[in-house]
Amino acid sequence: MKVTVVGAGAVGASCAEYIAMKNFCSEVVLVDIKEGFAEGKAMDLMQTASLNGFDTKITGTTGDYSKTAGSHVAVITSGIPRKPGMTREELIGINAGIVKEVTENLVKNSPEVIIIVVSNPMDTMAYLVHKTSGLPKHKIIGMGGALDSARFKYRLAEALEAPISDVDGMVIAAHSDTGMLPLLSKATRNGVPVTEFLDEAKQKYVIEETKVGGATLTKLLGTSAWYAPGAAVSVMVQAIACDQKKMIPCSLMLDGEYGQSDICLGVPAIIGKNGVESIVNVTLTEEEKAKFAEAAQAVREVNGDLKF
Repeated sequence: MKVTVVGAGAVGASCAEYIAMKNFCSEVVLVDIKEGFAEGKAMDLMQTASLNGFDTKITGTTGDYSKTAGSHVAVITSGIPRKPGMTREELIGINAGIVKEVTENLVKNSPEVIIIVVSNPMDTMAYLVHKTSGLPKHKIIGMGGALDSARFKYRLAEALEAPISDVDGMVIAAHSDTGMLPLLSKATRNGVPVTEFLDEAKQKYVIEETKVGGATLTKLLGTSAWYAPGAAVSVMVQAIACDQKKMIPCSLMLDGEYGQSDICLGVPAIIGKNGVESIVNVTLTEEEKAKFAEAAQAVREVNGDLKF
């Protein structure tokens, strides 16, 4: 199992680190356009191998995609990160060109590759990969829902004053501050609905803090987060590599599911060796259906700015 991570910045390096430490693949290749940067990150990470107990080989390259040939999975983190006050949608002009070029290089060298998209605006970048790669739709996955759901569970555990292992929940719809849809109606603490523990004020707090989870970190850090995004990617890559059939919310091309078509949005899916094994249709409340539709409309407007 060979995995390529394009972009050796904080997010890409975290992806490589978590994947390597889980020891389920033979090689991780880091790619970056900055001379020597990916090579340096790879060397630094390899020098942790004996300390962290992994045997995964990590290599780096400056833009030589021939070294990615035969990759089973590729992760695209390339592009500029969000700055304080910047929305994910504002990134589209710069990042679309980068993601398109990266995709072409990946598919050229690994025509059977499964691509996980991290670059923002993530739903729109996943849509761009669908429109330009020629890959079947089950091989293109946007990471957002996995990360947003982790942030949702963090806020739920905080509000419940409970260990996070007690908590389950997921976020669907768009990977944006306004389009995110935390499914409070499905969230549980050891199988008991969280609504039985939390009053309306705390429920609202959890939802709103989840939706601005990325923006909160950007304000604190001065750039985008990297630990949780890297961990989210590693879970998805492992589900593919080990054919785990895990249910993970992620951004997928919809073809009638949830009343939407020709758009990438976050929905729960079974992830295994083929990428997306199936999309899971969950019953939404009328309010949730309306919010999902609103998120879809907002993403369509952003998609309209794409130039293929």
